[in-house]
Amino acid sequence: MKDKVQKGIRFFSTAFSVIMLVMTGVIVYGQEQLSLRDRADELYRTYEYANAAALYTRLADSKRPRLSDLERLADCYARMKDYEAAENWYARVVAMEGSEAENLLRYGEVLKMNAKYAEAKKQLEAYAAKTGDRDGVAVQLAGCDSALVWMADPTVHRLRNEGVNTSLSEFSVFPAGDKVYYAGEPDGHMRGAGTYGWTGNSFLRVYTADRGADNGLSNAVIADEGINNVPYHIGPVAADAAGTTLYVTRTYPGKEGSVTREERRKYRTHKLELYIYTQGDGGSWKATPFPYNKVEEYSVGHAALSRDGSILYFVSDMPGGQGGTDIWYSERQGDGSWGAPVNAGEQINSSGNELFPNIGPDGRLYYSSDGFAGMGGLDVFEATGSNQQWAAPRNLRFPVNSPGDDFAYLLTYEGEEGLAGYLSSNRKGGRGSDDIYSFTYEKPKLIILLRGTASDKNTTNRLADVSVTLYDGTREIVAKKRTDESGTFEFVLDRDKSYTVLGQKEKYHGDSAKVSTLGITDSDTLEVALLLEPVFEVGKTFELENIYYDFDRHNIRPDAAAILDELVRTLRDNPTLKIELSSHTDSRGSDAYNEALSQRRAQSAVDYLVSRGIARDRMVAKGYGETRLVNDCGNGVPCSREQHQANRRTEVTVLEY
Repeated sequence: MKDKVQKGIRFFSTAFSVIMLVMTGVIVYGQEQLSLRDRADELYRTYEYANAAALYTRLADSKRPRLSDLERLADCYARMKDYEAAENWYARVVAMEGSEAENLLRYGEVLKMNAKYAEAKKQLEAYAAKTGDRDGVAVQLAGCDSALVWMADPTVHRLRNEGVNTSLSEFSVFPAGDKVYYAGEPDGHMRGAGTYGWTGNSFLRVYTADRGADNGLSNAVIADEGINNVPYHIGPVAADAAGTTLYVTRTYPGKEGSVTREERRKYRTHKLELYIYTQGDGGSWKATPFPYNKVEEYSVGHAALSRDGSILYFVSDMPGGQGGTDIWYSERQGDGSWGAPVNAGEQINSSGNELFPNIGPDGRLYYSSDGFAGMGGLDVFEATGSNQQWAAPRNLRFPVNSPGDDFAYLLTYEGEEGLAGYLSSNRKGGRGSDDIYSFTYEKPKLIILLRGTASDKNTTNRLADVSVTLYDGTREIVAKKRTDESGTFEFVLDRDKSYTVLGQKEKYHGDSAKVSTLGITDSDTLEVALLLEPVFEVGKTFELENIYYDFDRHNIRPDAAAILDELVRTLRDNPTLKIELSSHTDSRGSDAYNEALSQRRAQSAVDYLVSRGIARDRMVAKGYGETRLVNDCGNGVPCSREQHQANRRTEVTVLEY
């Protein structure tokens, strides 16, 4: 079964190390380069993508980097889910001589993960044209078209990241009275938290948490040892109406629970099993294997009961399915046993993977799939029917779905006033790899509109077709659309929230603005103006606003990195652009010292851009010291800290375009 069947599993090895031979001369350089590449390749082969990426970045910073090094570097970032960095490197990969069509496909997939659907569609179309395999990307292309519509007009689902989330993985909530079960990675210091040496992460365990009236989760603890008493991963969980029978997904540990070195190496191919836990009078749990487990051939897991308990739906890659993993079902027999599995049919199963089914209060099926048109990764779908008879599934759109993986959608309430429930996702803005979100679905009682314009900063002419993205305070995408012919856009905002709105357009340096609805108690309309600066005029100089250096320092501050990332996007999206990146100091200190300091600052900024995928030969670092002050704070003039900081700035001059 694919890796998404068992969320939270990571595949890395222990660090690979070699002894560097210290030699001299030209031979040394070649041997060091060879050794560096060998080390990077070995780390890549053993799944240590973060360490491999650091070495591939050094190899990429040369006049003639190898295509294979950049391909692996881009893939490292994609596997680490740093899709912004992956996009930067794939942009270089596809432009290199000899790049294969497969890179266009991977670039398109990464762009989808960054919610850049129009751009992703261009790459997928290029892949189809180059290979003739349009059918192979038809679903992805349809997903791009749909996502653009959905993000421009979000549903009224309101998501809240729950307090039980950590920097690790938590997912797949199932309620049981005033508590819930869910699967999570322990931090290694809690009871029952065994550690898998291959990954360094703890095995998944079943947790319980208190459920409040608003579906909020608190007081998380690892569940009873009788549930978690297994050597490998366990979870997710489903329960019957009484809460005395649990249907639990477990990873097959090998014969008699052994964990040999050979099994550790083969762990990523281990199968899942479904176990049925029944609670005795004393509260203890007895585990019985589902009769149709067959780990030597296929996996079984992710159970869901029909409302009357007569049908058990589950996920499996057993023979006879439509694709990777399908939804199957068994019917309860007269003696209480479960009948032979039946595939739920091609209407809800695809050639891809179907996972994490749940049955809603009215009997509707909710599940995740990557085989139908969606926003990227796993999307949540809804279907009506039962057994093998289903209506066509419906995508639940944005923001239930995102460019990431969205799964384990479960309703806890459905009424005339709206819906409530839980969702799991690894979308941007979360606390960990996978997070639990509670959600409500109800129309807002007051309407706060954000109306904006996007204009050319130099001419003040309005700009059409600007990509405008609305982010919340955690940089999670709230909505995304393009300006109309008059250069205007509009978003609906929530109360008591802080937002950032970002405008981007080819041949322009993007602009952003902060917006807040804190304290607004009545329906209102806010306004914002984005001014995008053209970057194609040779000799044009513009300041990177709000990028400053601490006094007497040349390191890149976190707030400066965020601004430089926008310059990375400008350079990435305009591959013929070459710039001078200049740095300036205030007047404190000697002229010679300030010139040297500003040169180090400019070089630090260039080095940062190189680390994010921009070729060094497209940039010149230049330090001007205190020769270009923006105010009267020269030598000996008393000035405030803010006045001095205004001079510690970074500017960009266009050299070629």
